Amino acid sequence: MFADRAKITIRSGKGGDGHVSFRRELYVPNGGPDGGDGGNGGSVIFVVDKGLNTLIDYRNAKKFKAEDGQEGGKKNCHGANGKDIILKVPEGTVIKDFETGKVIMDMSDKTEPVVLLRGGHGGKGNQHYVTSVMQAPKYAQPGQPAIEKTVVLELKMIADVGLVGFPSVGKSSLLARVSNARPKIADYHFTTLVPNLGVVDLGAGKGFVMADIPGIIEGASEGKGLGFAFLRHIERTKVLIHVVDASGSEGRDPAEDIKMINEELRSYSSNILERPTVIAANKLDLLTPEEREISLSLIREEFPDAEIFPISAATGEGVREMLLRVDTMVKEAPEDLIVFEPEMDVNELIDSPELPFEVKKSDEKDHTYIIEGPRIEKMLGYTNLESEKGFIFFQNFLKKNGILKMLDDLGIEDGDTVKMYGHEFDYYHE
Repeated sequence: MFADRAKITIRSGKGGDGHVSFRRELYVPNGGPDGGDGGNGGSVIFVVDKGLNTLIDYRNAKKFKAEDGQEGGKKNCHGANGKDIILKVPEGTVIKDFETGKVIMDMSDKTEPVVLLRGGHGGKGNQHYVTSVMQAPKYAQPGQPAIEKTVVLELKMIADVGLVGFPSVGKSSLLARVSNARPKIADYHFTTLVPNLGVVDLGAGKGFVMADIPGIIEGASEGKGLGFAFLRHIERTKVLIHVVDASGSEGRDPAEDIKMINEELRSYSSNILERPTVIAANKLDLLTPEEREISLSLIREEFPDAEIFPISAATGEGVREMLLRVDTMVKEAPEDLIVFEPEMDVNELIDSPELPFEVKKSDEKDHTYIIEGPRIEKMLGYTNLESEKGFIFFQNFLKKNGILKMLDDLGIEDGDTVKMYGHEFDYYHE
């Protein structure tokens, strides 16, 4: 079975905790704090490997985890950073959120490694919390938490031209004749389970990449057979060659086959039928001249506006003429690579509604308020408050979760201090 879809769980590394310690040196009776910072957690990084053409590596291994950062040490020793984990995927891989099905990242146009889940920052040691009134702080910042997510990897192959049609109409034979691909060929349904890519070289700088898409059956758009696994590979192509058995060697009606395949494509994605398409009336070598004309006239009658090329993949008859026309169509098609836009910001991976938090006043006489709890700690671990985008997300998080209202209910006033895990803010009403 072709591994073009895989469900995996990925986890970044937790940041190491800051350390609490104090200098203990001879002749230094009041040694100050010297707790070191924790190391940063490792990140989950995806990179395109053009030598891969399946997701087979993710078939059995299901969990991938970056290293946690190490805790800081005494004498200002910084904890070691956790190692990143690098996951290699084929070009054309789309990463989706398992729970929602939303696109997180399309690796098709990525030439550089992509950090999908960033490791947590290491916590600060107690040396950072010295103040005029607190000379010996006995607390340090915990490392920011790891984030874990289940994702689905889908391989949507990248090719200029896609061969579509029912099983056993001769797609594999055509690809083998015109390209460097050598697909397995046999005379029964579903011979092709793996989409094969081949380079078609027409000389004089002409040519394109062609994909033999496994045979489609009626009901494929509803997931019957291996429908979804096959149809997703058509989405990247610029031009379609619809291959039919014009000889009717298996008792099929070529015109009806075209209608059925078109309906499956339309049901899966209406955009696919908008692609430039030619019809390859194959297996003409099995017909007499009179039978050929009858078969072709019936197809032309049903599809008067279609470009129809009578061919024989077995003998090569008519194949070059069709390929030259397809080459022109490819060059006239938009150059833009079909890339699936992200539907989900990485910040959406942060908020975990099931985790608790608490909003409280530090002291009745103090104008300080504290927001804490696993949910707050996790959010801060994946929000860069120094960036405009990160700070906007932070503000929206406070509003969305009712935290601003809770602070109002506690009587907070403009200029009061809000603390959360090492961060301090002056509060002002909007």
